[in-house]
Amino acid sequence: MIKVLGLALYGPLAASTRYRLGQYVSGLASIGIDLEICHLLGDGYLRRRFSGGFLPFNEVFHGALHRLSDLVRLRNYDLAILHCELFPLMPSCIEGVLLRVPYIYDFDDAFYLKYRNPRFGPLSPLLRNKFDNVIRRASAITAGNNVLKNYAERFNQRTFLLPTVVDTIRYTVAAFSQSEGPFVVGWIGSPSTVPYLQSLVQPMSILGREGPVRFIIIGGKAPEIPNVEVIEVAWNEDAEVELLNHFDVGVMPLPDDDWARGKCAFKLIQYMACGVPVVASPVGANIDVVSKDCGLLASSSEEWLKSLRWLRDNPIAREKIGALGRARVVEHYSLNNNLPHLAQIIHQVALR
Repeated sequence: MIKVLGLALYGPLAASTRYRLGQYVSGLASIGIDLEICHLLGDGYLRRRFSGGFLPFNEVFHGALHRLSDLVRLRNYDLAILHCELFPLMPSCIEGVLLRVPYIYDFDDAFYLKYRNPRFGPLSPLLRNKFDNVIRRASAITAGNNVLKNYAERFNQRTFLLPTVVDTIRYTVAAFSQSEGPFVVGWIGSPSTVPYLQSLVQPMSILGREGPVRFIIIGGKAPEIPNVEVIEVAWNEDAEVELLNHFDVGVMPLPDDDWARGKCAFKLIQYMACGVPVVASPVGANIDVVSKDCGLLASSSEEWLKSLRWLRDNPIAREKIGALGRARVVEHYSLNNNLPHLAQIIHQVALR
């Protein structure tokens, strides 16, 4: 049995922890790999931050103590998987001392941009290249998309593409029906990505003048959109798939900047796994996930309006596109497809 310690930055409330690490535990165990996951910042921290509350210093302090305890236990493991970073604001040279076993560095966002932000002020020169050094010292890299993979390969040739995927047994497709109700557009995300929805206000408002439109927002506070019935729904893991199956179309708008290019198109994969056709900005991994037959790409308000209007007016095409999207996820973005790849990387690092 190969023993692996997963070092996540956040608790299981964070989608990255659940989908980059948590969903692999059972499958890896069945082939002789014991993955145990621990985190630095728990779900209470995330709830406080998402609600706009003050930084919970007490929880951060206790999380740091638990992480130090986990690092002491590292000697009992064959390797570690580090997701995001070991400690925020800690220089890479110190993290290198603390990580005393071979490790796989896993990332699904452009974390290497984090400390290059001017908000870190005088700390930026000390930390700006932190992730480059973490990548360089890793025994292997698992990157969530090609943008991240290409970046990591500059520092470490043992870099592998490992998309963020879904369990296609859990993500199911609802029976198709041509209802007489409003046209339902849907989005799932978190408070940190809600600002991206501003680019949809104008095209959605025009669409709403043409006929009834409902916009379902899961996991964030929606912008005001004239002429559109906007419904905000708190994210709930148990109800997630059922909610996605209420969508006629799933959307993923993104700005074309360095941070957004590092996104792994996970929203699109969730929609498509449920047989929901998608419209997305042609940015980063969105281009890789949305092939020409399973979704539409839109880079301007006019293109968003045209794409949404066409899908509204062609329900049979929606069904066909949704089915092709589901097939694409099963083939390329499913847990069943990714599990052996991750297992192979773990075996390579353990043997080395």
